[in-house]
Amino acid sequence: MIDLTHAQPFASGGNRHCYRHPKFADRCVKVMRPGRIAELRKRAPWYKGLASDSQFDDNAREVVGYAQKVLKHAQPDSPVWAHLPRWYGMEETSIGPGAVSELLLDDRGEAGITLEKYLQQHGLDDTIRGALERFSLWLRSTGVLTKNLLPHNLVLSSRAGQPELFLVDGLGNAAFLPFAEYFAFSRRRYIERRIEKMWKRINWEISDRAIPWKKAERM
Repeated sequence: MIDLTHAQPFASGGNRHCYRHPKFADRCVKVMRPGRIAELRKRAPWYKGLASDSQFDDNAREVVGYAQKVLKHAQPDSPVWAHLPRWYGMEETSIGPGAVSELLLDDRGEAGITLEKYLQQHGLDDTIRGALERFSLWLRSTGVLTKNLLPHNLVLSSRAGQPELFLVDGLGNAAFLPFAEYFAFSRRRYIERRIEKMWKRINWEISDRAIPWKKAERM
């Protein structure tokens, strides 16, 4: 068991806390916030409230995301890992089940910043535009399926002397029907829609945000 009793998270999202692994400096452990599953269930429509806890558990969804066809049997040197943290599976911790994956660091050895923070500090400069173009090319070439590509779920880490983007949350198929998992044409269309929506969100992030995102998303 991983003892996180007195550990402090280095980052936190809406649903999970992220901790450095106490035994492996290159790994992080993501644990659901206490009581969060119950909160999500309470806020959900009645018909979703009938679902199992796994439907509200980001760790359970991450397990499914990493089990998708192109990742399930990927070798360590596969290009699918070029923009994904390596996955080490689920482990029990002193504060609940933990999803263990690669810890993405910057040049100083600190946890990499999110794309959201980078855009706030530097805007859409040539450096990040290049990283986004390489990330998009990777999606198209590997066929990795993701949900909506949100800036706070993309983290910057240096590779071969240049910053690259890594998806740390939102892996998997968001469509109700699994056509993209089995048919190449559906997969390409699905991925292009994710990329298109990613750029729409980025342009909204660097705008004056006069229009709420939920409205801008539909425009």
